[in-house]
Amino acid sequence: MAKITRKPASRKASVPKKKAKAIVAKPKAPARKSLKATRPESTKPWTPAEIHEVFSRFRKANPEPKGELEHVNPFTLLVAVVLSAQATDAGVNKATRALFEIADTPQKMLDLGEERLREYIKTIGLYRTKARNVIALSAKVLSEFGGEVPRTRAEIESLPGAGRKTANVVLNMAFGEHTMAVDTHVFRVGNRTGLAPGKTPLEVELGLEKVIPAEFMLHAHHWLILHGRYTCLARKPRCEVCLINDLCRWPEKTV
Repeated sequence: MAKITRKPASRKASVPKKKAKAIVAKPKAPARKSLKATRPESTKPWTPAEIHEVFSRFRKANPEPKGELEHVNPFTLLVAVVLSAQATDAGVNKATRALFEIADTPQKMLDLGEERLREYIKTIGLYRTKARNVIALSAKVLSEFGGEVPRTRAEIESLPGAGRKTANVVLNMAFGEHTMAVDTHVFRVGNRTGLAPGKTPLEVELGLEKVIPAEFMLHAHHWLILHGRYTCLARKPRCEVCLINDLCRWPEKTV
């Protein structure tokens, strides 16, 4: 019987393994410098001399700034400010011109009544709530303050619809007090310029009162409001015509 011999199984040629690609670490992007490092002007505090210069320029350009809410006495001013919440001064003026011709005292406003008052101010936002507040504050001015607008912040703030800003405007415009009413314009200017940065209107108010010299305080809030309304606009500030663009700390100013 023939001997069967088996051929040894052929081994597959070994395929050399591919060398793993060397991992080359990408160079790290340079760390972003802090805002303070790249924009030192944005955090540099204002000097007293610079602040004096700012308000000197405002005064020279507009020696006697006036508020744009139309009124005939402290009571109508109070009503106009209450109505101006979340509304424009122009819109309030349009509604109150006819209103104040017939209701320029607390008693006349009460005699007009809430329903008829609504007809005069229905073009103003939140007019129903505001009409209710105006009638209620008129009654309180009569019953608790003898028909005269009170002259302290706490008393004005106790009136329906009146807050701290309302009190500051009335105290300043009607009674010549050195108050700082912070609306959206003043809040923006205080933060953007670096004059008085703050997270709340109260922080900006107190910051401005701290740094503005007394000689400018009577008109300071009007200058800042007008500056924010017509020059330091929210979306497209007009830096090219700004009176204080060389002193402003805003890092994104266009001049």
